[in-house]
Amino acid sequence: MYWDAAVETLSAPQLEELQLQRLRAILRQAQQSPFYRQRLAEAGLNSDNLRSLGDLRRLPFTTKDDLRSRGLDMLTVPLTEMVRLHASSGTTGQATVIYYTRQDIATWADLVARSMYMTGVRPGDVFQNMMGYGLFTGGLGFHYGAERLGALTIPAGAGNSKRQVQLMRQFGTTCIHIIPSYALYLLSTFGEAGVDPLELPLRIAFVGAEPHSEDMRRRIEAAYGLKAYNSYGLSEMNGPGVAFECPEQNGMHVWEDAFLLEVIDPKSLKPVEPGVVGELVFTNLNRQGMPLLRYRTRDLASYDDTPCPCGRACKRLSRIQGRTDDMIILKGVNIFPLQIERVLMGMPEVHTNYLVELKRENFNDLMLVKVEVRESFFHEDLRYLTGLRKRVTEALKSELLVTPVVELVEPGTLPTTEGKAVRIVDYRNKG
Repeated sequence: MYWDAAVETLSAPQLEELQLQRLRAILRQAQQSPFYRQRLAEAGLNSDNLRSLGDLRRLPFTTKDDLRSRGLDMLTVPLTEMVRLHASSGTTGQATVIYYTRQDIATWADLVARSMYMTGVRPGDVFQNMMGYGLFTGGLGFHYGAERLGALTIPAGAGNSKRQVQLMRQFGTTCIHIIPSYALYLLSTFGEAGVDPLELPLRIAFVGAEPHSEDMRRRIEAAYGLKAYNSYGLSEMNGPGVAFECPEQNGMHVWEDAFLLEVIDPKSLKPVEPGVVGELVFTNLNRQGMPLLRYRTRDLASYDDTPCPCGRACKRLSRIQGRTDDMIILKGVNIFPLQIERVLMGMPEVHTNYLVELKRENFNDLMLVKVEVRESFFHEDLRYLTGLRKRVTEALKSELLVTPVVELVEPGTLPTTEGKAVRIVDYRNKG
């Protein structure tokens, strides 16, 4: 049940004491970097005068802009001691680069192995990694974790859908790592190959790399006959293995022996209470080469600090509710893409694909939501389709507080991709 029972079953007071010890050590490590040496001196904070975890709040936040402008100044060991780098995708700006020592890679692999073991993966399982390898941390993070655990690992990589299905059949894949939208996209390939995924020995899926709703998770589980586990990670903190669901599937356990979590109001920057959505802020507690202190992730979620039936005392994160930097503002209303997906995936008539287009006509912002309807519901009864469009419109209006224009289309009409799904296209500032 436990990969590292001594750590995973620590009581809350024991965990806090361990965190304090590791935080003092990481402050000593951070002082070896030009960037944090200056930051710590300005805040009057060091490993000797740190009395509580709350004392860390005297230190300013570290941001993505800091990483872009001062990244090499954050290294606590010479660059020659680094053995790998990873970089974010850079979709919201210049990519950020994180460097790893050999020890950092080993620590990361152990955290991912711990996460996978918690869900039931064991030596002898066949793990098919369907994520991209390279600068993206997701592929290699799970790969190293699976090998560390002892699973037979298939580095399938992203895309090549027919090959993915063939590998599952040939090697009896039991566990997969997959983007949720691609998991639904892949079902059409199974159909073309005449293969029923329910007849394969698949039992565990790790879904991540893009936000997804609970309804999407349940669709994946029903289609493949497995349990799908949500996970959270970011390259700045290592990659995958920061937080992970246990078999209870009721929040993602943050590995608090490795990461100190704060959840703040993104406007006031003050801590929020359990259950309140705020921005996640993390501090590395055991990274050697490039520890980050109070890093603002821009990811929004809430946390739960009540005991979990699985026996682990560490806090649990909710699903990521969105990001402070991917929020849509339409007619003065703040909208997160996940809100739209939650509504659509909760309607049985809706197929797996949709597209939101934001336009400006006569100085007025409009939201057009194109929704694929399942073939069994898409028939020529005009009254039925009119009623369905009205129900979709009202459901979205109730959730978003703006009225979209809904267009129902046949399945297979909208563009698809083997990578992350493109759900939002904003034309308002184009041309």
